[in-house]
Order: sequence, then C-alpha cells, then structure tokens
Amino acid sequence: MIALGVALVGLVALAALPFYLSDYGLGLMIGMAGYVTLASAWALFSGQTRYISLATVAFYGVGAYTIAVLNETMAYPAALACAGLIGAGLALLVGLSTLRLSGIYFVIFTFGLAELVRQVITWFEVNVTGTLGRYIFLDITAREIYWQLLALGAFTIALTAWIMRRRLGLALRVIGDDETVAAHSGIDLARTKLTAFVLSATIITLAGAISSPRWTYVEPLIVFNPNVSFLTVIMALLGGANRLWGPLFGAVPLFLLFEWLSVQFPDTYPVILGLLFIGVVFLLPDGILGGLARLTGRNGKAAR
Repeated sequence: MIALGVALVGLVALAALPFYLSDYGLGLMIGMAGYVTLASAWALFSGQTRYISLATVAFYGVGAYTIAVLNETMAYPAALACAGLIGAGLALLVGLSTLRLSGIYFVIFTFGLAELVRQVITWFEVNVTGTLGRYIFLDITAREIYWQLLALGAFTIALTAWIMRRRLGLALRVIGDDETVAAHSGIDLARTKLTAFVLSATIITLAGAISSPRWTYVEPLIVFNPNVSFLTVIMALLGGANRLWGPLFGAVPLFLLFEWLSVQFPDTYPVILGLLFIGVVFLLPDGILGGLARLTGRNGKAAR
C-alpha cells in the first residue's frame, strides 16, 4: 500500500509539471513519457518471454498514420479507438503467423515487418491516393498530449503489475525460462504469447496515435523511423525488461542522453546507438535493477 501511495503521489506531481515548464521542457517530458510507455509496453511481452521484437515502430507508425487518415472525418476519441483496434488486429494477424518462430528468426521477421508496413503504406499513398504525406489538423495542445501519454504509461505499468501477479504472468515467465518445460507443464504457448503480444502492440499503437498531432505533417519516413524500435529495446534492456520498473529506469536517463547525443554528434549518432546496444546486452544482461539486486544479494551474503 505504501508503494502504491508513493506511485500515486508521483503520478500527480508529474501531471502538474506542465504548468511550470517551458515549451522546451514540456517537449522533453512528452518524449520521456512516450518512451517510458513504449519501453513498458515492449517489456510486457518481450521482457517476460525473451522474444526480442523489433516491430515496435510498425505498430507505432500504424497508430500515427491512422490518426492522420481519420482526423478530418472522425472525432479524435473515435479515431483513437480505431487506431487501437487496427493495432490489435494487425498484432493478432502477425502473432498467429509468426509466434511459432523464436530466436534470431523472430528478431529478423519483426525487423522486416516494420519495413514491409512502411513500403505497403508508401505504395498505397503514391499509387492510390496520389500523395505521400498527410496533415493532421487537431485542436490538441502539447499539455494534452503529455497527459494522455502519462496516463497511457501509468496504465501500462499498472497492467503489467496486474499480469505479473496472475497466471498469465507466471506462464509468460516460464516460457521465457524454457519454452519446452512450459509446453510440458500444460501451458498453452500460442494463446499465452498471443495475448501478451496483442496487449503490447495495442498500447504501442495508441502511443503512436496520441503522439501524432505533435508532427502536424506525417509521412512514412517520419513515423516508421527504425530508431524508435532500437531505442525502445535499449531502454527496456538497460533498466531491466523483466522487472516492473525496469523500463522506466532505462527510458528516462537514456532519452536525455540520446537527445544530447543527437544534437552534439548528429553524424555519428547511429554508430553510438549501436555501441550502446552492444554494451547494454553484454555488460548489463539483467539491466540496472537486476545488477543492483545481485549486488545487494552479494553484500547481504557477505554481511551474513
């Protein structure tokens, strides 16, 4: 109960921040809230099952493009609902056909999925609608975008906490430890993985939909930027993808670092990003929180 109270107080404080921040500061908070949501949603499936997905930007871009297409003909809440349904439908289709893959095959497929979706949308826009980009005319302020992302991020963390205490969470962890053992234990592998994958993808799609009004103008190259997928993975892994608060502890410092690096080293930024990815995987396989837990355990054993 104490932890819940502290979390609620922190959430209220974060919700009040836009009243005291400059436009630049609010922009940073929007970015952080967005990546905390993406990393937490990614970890909901990949952190537990250890299926490394690089399809984040596929669903994120679909959410953004759905709002771009529907914003002139549909009320914003209805467009958000449509984005969520489209994301869930796409995840269901992809999950049914690919979740039997594992290891490097799943990584490669999910990376290719984002490029496939981008190319399909580009072809459709150029050959059917006769255009490539779309404008978003919505009367939504930066504060409202931040509050929506903050609420979605809080919901994602709360949903993860709830799932981790249920049979679904236990089944996901067993799958992550040993899929063969999970199958022999009576766990329905396909249904369990598909449920978590669809939940994760739907949240990522909504994050893209909510963020889209910030751009005003969108096109496939903008909303299907592969850096979104790589940053999300690095952030989740750094904090500890299999821990409730891990994505949060990874997303906040890395987002600020990446913002600084992209300004100071725009030409070498992708190289630095790749080196950080390798460093996180090899030096912190269990993330910051996992490393702290091991250190605390060692100290405790030494003290005893």
